[in-house]
Amino acid sequence: MDTTAAIAAIFAIVRRIPSGRVTSYGEVAARAGLKGRARMVGRVLGDAPDDAPVPWFRVLKADGRIAFPIGSDAFKEQVQCLRKEGVRVATNGRVDLGRYGWSSEQTLDALLWG
Repeated sequence: MDTTAAIAAIFAIVRRIPSGRVTSYGEVAARAGLKGRARMVGRVLGDAPDDAPVPWFRVLKADGRIAFPIGSDAFKEQVQCLRKEGVRVATNGRVDLGRYGWSSEQTLDALLWG
């Protein structure tokens, strides 16, 4: 997959993450056909223009933590965006993936049952 197609695939997957749900960089990569390219997802989202219509804030590290340094402006912005959607974020920047994670099963249920 060339770079332009990879970027488009990453953006398409991130746009599909439902409000109030989160997923990991690695999961986005896998769903975009880029298994093992989690860092690429991080770079693509980090390089996206500020006005890009992509809910970048719904993407976290594999352990459910926000990737930005705690207390940084970007960290605070991501926490604020997630909390607006009802996602509980701990003071250390961790989100309970069991509760808020976007899984393949949820996607399949939505496809089958609406």
